[in-house]
Amino acid sequence: KRCSLCIHICPKKVLELDEVRGKSIPARQDDCIGCKQCENICPDLAITVKEREEG
Repeated sequence: KRCSLCIHICPKKVLELDEVRGKSIPARQDDCIGCKQCENICPDLAITVKEREEG
């Protein structure tokens, strides 16, 4: 689905649209702050933000 809500809500601009697959992809994972706004806004429940491991 190409709604791109997650792309627009991300405060760190981690996600981009993959034109080939038609989905959002985590283009800058290291910039993710774990706020889960993308996960919460996704109408298809297609995003899961994982906790970062310390180390």
